Amino acid sequence: MFERANPDPAPRIWEVGSLCRAVADALEARFNPVAVRGEITGFSRAGSGHCYFTLKDAQGQIRSAMFRRAASLLDFQPRDGELVEVRGRLGVYEARGDLQLIVESMQRAGQGALFEQFLRLKARLEAEGLFDSARKRPLPLMPRGIGLVTSAGAAALHDVVTALRRRVPHILVVLAPALVQGAQAPASICGALSKLYRQAQAGRATEGEHAPEEAHVGMPIDVILLVRGGGSIEDLWAFNDEQVARMVVASPVPLISGVGHETDFTIADFCADLRAPTPTAAAELVSQPRAVWLGALDLLAERLQDAVQRQVDLRHQRLDTAAQRLGRPSGLVARQQLQLARHGQRMRHAVLLKLQRMAQENQALQARLPVAVERRLGVHADRLERAALRLQLLDPRLVLQRGYALLTDAAGQPVTRPGQVRPGDALVGRLAEGEIDLTVSQRRLL
Repeated sequence: MFERANPDPAPRIWEVGSLCRAVADALEARFNPVAVRGEITGFSRAGSGHCYFTLKDAQGQIRSAMFRRAASLLDFQPRDGELVEVRGRLGVYEARGDLQLIVESMQRAGQGALFEQFLRLKARLEAEGLFDSARKRPLPLMPRGIGLVTSAGAAALHDVVTALRRRVPHILVVLAPALVQGAQAPASICGALSKLYRQAQAGRATEGEHAPEEAHVGMPIDVILLVRGGGSIEDLWAFNDEQVARMVVASPVPLISGVGHETDFTIADFCADLRAPTPTAAAELVSQPRAVWLGALDLLAERLQDAVQRQVDLRHQRLDTAAQRLGRPSGLVARQQLQLARHGQRMRHAVLLKLQRMAQENQALQARLPVAVERRLGVHADRLERAALRLQLLDPRLVLQRGYALLTDAAGQPVTRPGQVRPGDALVGRLAEGEIDLTVSQRRLL
């Protein structure tokens, strides 16, 4: 007979905490310090300043933490999808028994695959003008209806509905549920948006005079909210789809994108008419609180009441004035007579003043007339005396008195040139005192 061998010794029974510490010691001895290259996903920064995220690649992923002291030394803001290189120490988070990488330093190692794809699509759509601010439309001040696209079971739906119910409970909301994560999400989002677009266009058509008979008469939609809660870049990837982006641009009414948290950006955000940092913020952007409008209505009502009261008081005053005039015509006649007497007095005073002014002017003219006549006669006497002197100077007798003679022919014409006479012609020489008869004996030309 063979003797039975002793069984294997029983394994050691560990306390959970002791096992975790032992594994942590083994990791410390085998790997640390460690440098890891991977893509960031699920990045978040706690209020304490600590950062939590996951590093992943195509083969695996590892939870990571970066405490406030190390995070404060970063020279950039880590984002989901970025490819980074980190240095740190592997350990075990004993509270959950999870493998955890404590990051002590981080630097960029290039962009992650998804993020690079995001940037390429963003650049191409931007070049096409899909992000142009000129095509962005202002939000309606008082929308008649609000369209909402989100997951029917998402927390974002509850946040949006709660905000709208609190601020504008009188506005109806049309929900078009859609998948917001996964491979089927882009087509689902486009389908939901398409339904809301048809209703918005039908509502606009019914406002015209010639609405198509086939248009569905429903509640008009003046603005659309496309919302989803936060998540990693993979979770939000449906909103980076080109088909979704073009569908957002095709919206017939203003569209607000409220996807993720405040630090999350998607292609849909750039294509929308307005980006909201959160789903709740998107709801608040299209919903002025009802109390604000009620307060404005109360103020307008008070102004209208005051204006009406002023008009009523003015009409009463005019009515009282008319009643006084109608009840006492003698008073009106007396006022008219008094006004007529004032006009007559002013007319008499004006005529008297005009007559006095004319009399004064007449007296002044009478006083100035003799002086003017005398001055005028003196001027004419001087002119006459000067004319007589000039005339006297032209008298030919004065010339004859100086020894000159005036020769005339038989016809009495003056002789001034030798060529006018011939020898034997009779001439008359007029002197200062009398005349002499002359006969030409010879002529000489000078």
